[in-house]
Amino acid sequence: MLATHHLALINVFTGDIQGGLGPFLGTWLAEAAQWSPARVGFVTTLVGVGALLLSGPFGALVDRLGRPRLLIGIACAAILGGTLLLLPARSVPGVFAAQMLAAAGGTLLLPAVTALTLGIVGKERFPKQQGRNQAFNHLGILLAAGLISLGTGWFGPAVAFWVLGGMAVLAIVATATTPGHCYNERRAVGWKEDADDKPQRAGLMSVFGNRKLLVLAVALALFNLGNGGMLSLLGQKLVATAADATSWTARYVMVAQLVMVPVALFAGSLADRSGRRKLLMLAIAVLPVRAALSAFIDDPYWLILAEILDGVGSGIVGVAVPVVVADLTWGSGRTQTALGALNAVQGIGGALSAWYGGLAQQLLGWTGSFLALGAPALAALALVVWLDATPEPGRRSRRRQARSAPHPA
Repeated sequence: MLATHHLALINVFTGDIQGGLGPFLGTWLAEAAQWSPARVGFVTTLVGVGALLLSGPFGALVDRLGRPRLLIGIACAAILGGTLLLLPARSVPGVFAAQMLAAAGGTLLLPAVTALTLGIVGKERFPKQQGRNQAFNHLGILLAAGLISLGTGWFGPAVAFWVLGGMAVLAIVATATTPGHCYNERRAVGWKEDADDKPQRAGLMSVFGNRKLLVLAVALALFNLGNGGMLSLLGQKLVATAADATSWTARYVMVAQLVMVPVALFAGSLADRSGRRKLLMLAIAVLPVRAALSAFIDDPYWLILAEILDGVGSGIVGVAVPVVVADLTWGSGRTQTALGALNAVQGIGGALSAWYGGLAQQLLGWTGSFLALGAPALAALALVVWLDATPEPGRRSRRRQARSAPHPA
């Protein structure tokens, strides 16, 4: 089996486990432990803050250690352990500790899988492979959601634990069986593969002082400020209009994930042909359109159009951001450090989104709140338009480099 096939399996099995129980956590705690929404929200917020604080250091760990397969295995084991520890937990400290362990594993997964991908396929093939990774990632989310949905009727809400636990075990197996010789640490960071020396990694300040990287971080934080809470606010709007909010929200999630699969594949190929910056511009530009649709349409059937746009925007961002970060930090030995820090910054925007949307709804009503969520995306779009990405080789040059790059075994 090719190493890229192992990458596909890793992404399928890690697709759903990165966020731990995610949306099923509140349901489980409400049914099994009679927790109130406020209590669930308090613990979830604490775990989210903790995960954000770990994002940058974990990216630096991946860069420094240079053993992504080991780190993926450790991350999946942490998610598995945290998920199983949550089963008997009923107290706030117990639930927090279990969820924090799972969240730490999920935070470590992204830079570790990115490093493994770069070390196997190299930078020239990275955009297309990242598109495939994201497509398989979304397929994994759909698979887990389907299994949980079908199994709940027979086994109750605890089925979510066994599905996530099983996927974590399968991810560990897929990682452990990935051929070790196919990964090259020098290839993963942009150092010459045939040299014997070990170049010095760039200083942290040279990475965090990169103006283009800082602009990208602010733009993504603004994008997530508008994007993160939009579906939740839409569900609340459906409750207010007496629609079947829970069922429609579930359908919207499925629609968005289904759209993300072909979009991710297409974005991976388009990144080289049209450029990374244009992809990011497209991803951010659809958010104000989605916000306008959510603001002025009340019919839940027509609102599916808004969630199709969610799939387009989020599908492109998942592919384009790691590729742009690799462009901006290539050869520094700090690519995963930068990616981890960038994820932390954009995570802050996502964490504030629900609060921002709720406050806007109180002040401006439903229509005004969705328009307010679309406004940060306009600022983000202006920043990306201004952002002049690092020069990308021409198509002919890319083909020559692709032909000479080593093929994964």
